[in-house]
Amino acid sequence: MSLRFACIHLADEAATTAVARQIAPRLRAGDTLLLEGPIGAGKTTFARALIRARLGQPEEDVPSPTFTLVQTYHANDVEIWHCDLYRLLDSQDVLELGLDDAFATAICLIEWPDRLGADRPADALVCAFAASADHHSLSLTGAAAWQSRLDDLHD
Repeated sequence: MSLRFACIHLADEAATTAVARQIAPRLRAGDTLLLEGPIGAGKTTFARALIRARLGQPEEDVPSPTFTLVQTYHANDVEIWHCDLYRLLDSQDVLELGLDDAFATAICLIEWPDRLGADRPADALVCAFAASADHHSLSLTGAAAWQSRLDDLHD
């Protein structure tokens, strides 16, 4: 069963970055964030900010994995996988990336998670980004286990 934890108004890129920075220290090995939403809604901005915050390096170069599919980073305590699955045509390709192992041992940030098909982790935190002409927003939903880790999250 999924619970909705927050719906956060994102006034600008700085607001997206601020939310990512709040979530970053709450994550641990085995956590997966499914970043859903249309192109331009803030998924990559959020992932970059979260990775930089977790690494403690605000100027770290965090390229989009659109063409490489996966970029990995080594934080002090955990590996971070940033994946962009947009170009995958078949969910079977996910297995070739090694994501099944990463889901158990790393923090995984997955853009275009619909490409996972049946391999979508049931305990993932779904980060649904929405964009309109006048604002962006982020809705967080997931298993009950996320509640205590997100209950004091604010925009």
